[in-house]
Amino acid sequence: MNDQAKNLRQMLQMASETPKNTKVLAVVSGKGGVGKSNFSLNFAIELTKAGKKVVLFDLDIGMANVDILMGVSSKFTIVDMIEKDLSIWDIIEEGPEKLSFIAGGTGFSSMFQLNPRKISRFLQQLELISGKYDYIIFDMGAGVSKDSLHFILSANEIIVVTTPEPTSVTDAYAMVKYIQLKDQEIPIQVLVNRSETPSEGKKTFENLKLVTSQFLQKDISLLGIIPNDPSVLKAVKAQKPFILQAPSSKPSQAIREIVTKFTGVTREEVSTPPFSAFISKIKKYLS
Repeated sequence: MNDQAKNLRQMLQMASETPKNTKVLAVVSGKGGVGKSNFSLNFAIELTKAGKKVVLFDLDIGMANVDILMGVSSKFTIVDMIEKDLSIWDIIEEGPEKLSFIAGGTGFSSMFQLNPRKISRFLQQLELISGKYDYIIFDMGAGVSKDSLHFILSANEIIVVTTPEPTSVTDAYAMVKYIQLKDQEIPIQVLVNRSETPSEGKKTFENLKLVTSQFLQKDISLLGIIPNDPSVLKAVKAQKPFILQAPSSKPSQAIREIVTKFTGVTREEVSTPPFSAFISKIKKYLS
């Protein structure tokens, strides 16, 4: 009963707000272990601190860990919404700094291989949050599959997370190439994580930019560089976002700079297609 009352209050509050021009972001990586989910979480929290309404979807189904990273237990997951016919409002949880998030859960390897009825219902639930958030962030699984690619290509913008390690950069290039083959227009930004020095991070990006430009004719941009720092691992062990656990650390400073850049006036003025365009793309890909 308390959950129903909470959901009702949440829906009434959002219904009274001016509809937002919701932007959909997909955060991806060519390989696992590069800190993609940790970046997604801290980036999302800093966006909320900047006054934005954000919902973070953990779409790394089967390997979901966003709730673990912030030490929050989830009553329901996206798997429950699909399998138990729950409302999307039933599964949206509140995390730190009033961040809304949806846990990925476990139970089946791919939420993208659904029957037509479940696909239709899933899309109906997604439409319910149209205009309610400034940003919907999809934390995708590492790598890419034919099915997860549908969500990636439907986003307004893609953030590719890499580290300076050669294997990580190679996999990031493969990810950009795969996306580029399917959609040449979608904007791609790169986040270089765990850089030992600013120059290493810049060199990593410049090398990636060079090969994507030369061989894919794709122009990518640098979202930011997050330095390698022990405060991040300490925060993970404490199950707290590092932006809150160690706000004065260099990684936290980097996240704040990234969010300031990302939400800059010139970017805010760029037209974002309506959320209905995202739904239409998803329908086309999943049907």
